[in-house]
Amino acid sequence: MKLYLFLLAAFALSMLKLQAQDLEKSLLWEISGNDLTESSFLYGTIHMTCDATLDDDVKKAMDDTSRLVLELDMDDPTLQTEMMKGIYMKNGTTMKGLFSNEDYVIISKFVKDQMGIPLEALGDIKPFFISAMFYPKLMNCPVQSYENALMALAHEQKEEVFGLETFEEQLNVFDEIPYEDQATDLLRSVKDNLSYDKDAFSQMLALYDAEDIEGMDMMMKEDKNLSTTKHRATMLDDRNKNWISKIEAFSKEQATFYGVGAGHLAGENGVINLLRKEGYTVKAVL
Repeated sequence: MKLYLFLLAAFALSMLKLQAQDLEKSLLWEISGNDLTESSFLYGTIHMTCDATLDDDVKKAMDDTSRLVLELDMDDPTLQTEMMKGIYMKNGTTMKGLFSNEDYVIISKFVKDQMGIPLEALGDIKPFFISAMFYPKLMNCPVQSYENALMALAHEQKEEVFGLETFEEQLNVFDEIPYEDQATDLLRSVKDNLSYDKDAFSQMLALYDAEDIEGMDMMMKEDKNLSTTKHRATMLDDRNKNWISKIEAFSKEQATFYGVGAGHLAGENGVINLLRKEGYTVKAVL
């Protein structure tokens, strides 16, 4: 009996170690098994970069698949209209109501200095989207996008583009995250003149260039922004879980290339682990 218990404990420990293995440093992953007739591919993007040139292994994976699926269908002609419907706060919440008079003046001046427009002209936009307006300021180069590069290649290959979620679904995330927490993040960024954000983005870009998706996951867990720490489940985990059934359906129909933010790949509730839990083989393309 003691030997049996010892062997059982050893097996359980080995399984825990197996599950805790570090993910390889890779942005491109092959999805196979679980009755798929062809492999699909999962690629981690970064939404802003100085150079969005696609590597040869990514181009080959695009060649080996017949459809591109991004977080959003960026070919959708209604995208701009849907965005404009969803960027404003609901229930009569106003920017002035989220800040003290003193802090509102500080933010107004910063927006005017950085963007050249008065804050009042933006209406009562969700604070997250005002923060997002400053993102290009975090870089010292013209902004490029991997999503645009992937779409250009898909168009060249005469392939359709689809989305894992609608723009309305993505925008609803920023109604679930309290406006007060978004306001806290915005005020912190403004008061330190984006210095923390610039340093954090530089570190994130270095991790991305090293294809260190677990390092990116750890960095997001330690971020100062409430949107990515306090509300990680809303920003990442819940969306990842919602994507799995869609990834399964797309992949069973035909070989598909998925391009999603690299922050969605690693972690217990990352897309890689969730697909593995469903019985798929998800292997790094090195």
